[in-house]
Amino acid sequence: MKAHDNIPLTDFIEYSPQEMQQRADDNLALMKRRHTIRSFSDKPVPREVIETCIKTAGLAPSGANHQPWHFVAIHSSDVKKQIREAAEQLERSFYEGRAGDEWLDALKPLGTDAQKPYLEHAPWLIAIFTQKKGGIHAEDKNTNYYVHESVGIATGFLIQSLHNAGLATLTHTPKPMSFLTEICQRDKDNERPYMLLIAGYPADDATVPEHAIVKKSLDEIASFI
Repeated sequence: MKAHDNIPLTDFIEYSPQEMQQRADDNLALMKRRHTIRSFSDKPVPREVIETCIKTAGLAPSGANHQPWHFVAIHSSDVKKQIREAAEQLERSFYEGRAGDEWLDALKPLGTDAQKPYLEHAPWLIAIFTQKKGGIHAEDKNTNYYVHESVGIATGFLIQSLHNAGLATLTHTPKPMSFLTEICQRDKDNERPYMLLIAGYPADDATVPEHAIVKKSLDEIASFI
């Protein structure tokens, strides 16, 4: 088997235990201020900020480093209108019974409904797609591995980066999302819509449901053995 090539690790920074704890505390405090909102301002957000955040998402680890994702950053008012119309059509059927009583009951404390005005009002929508085939070069057509896991990690990077830059976000996953493939003009044979991420400034009247503030304790989400 051919040995793989390596380069020296030169950019790792080691911190003292005290510095590590401070950095961890600072990041925890930062992320405690991350809230999902549904009321966005139309205040402009520079494209360069969105580009940098997507670059950060592109640094996420992935299966075989194939980076099986594509991000479509949507600023066009016409395209946002198309997405809202298609999403609301699906959401109406969802809330009119397709979801089932248990799912709808779980959503009641969040106050969600079929109306999605933020899809037009927010300055940016980012449609995230998974890719079945690809590789480390754009022209590669190899099988991608751990696609959903990889794109999920990259999406987490993106949300963290947008919040760190000073923007609010909302994850939106209408089902089915095939309309995004058509509207965003993506390859339906190779790509699947994964998530729609709304990004921008909160509106002056933005609120956070009390239900969303409740988070499980460390003992409930982690074990140390």
